[in-house]
Amino acid sequence: INEPPGDDLERIEGIGPRIGTALRGAGIHTYRQLADADASTLQTALEQAGLRFAPSLPTWSRQARFLADGDETGFQALAEQLTGGHNISGTK
Repeated sequence: INEPPGDDLERIEGIGPRIGTALRGAGIHTYRQLADADASTLQTALEQAGLRFAPSLPTWSRQARFLADGDETGFQALAEQLTGGHNISGTK
């Protein structure tokens, strides 16, 4: 049974190929699923794949929510505030 490929989770700041694979392995294939997942679910997905905590993990659901809602402008604005996954808003 072929599953649909889902969304490009690697668009999210802080999610690379290894983390993307870990999330898909945990059943998270779309931006909406990522937006709805809580931090402990995401952390468990990483641990099961042998990955350590990702510093940007707390921002993933916010980023994914913009993409799930088709809000490319909001996503880009948030992505510009994130450097290495850390929210640096308020500093210009």
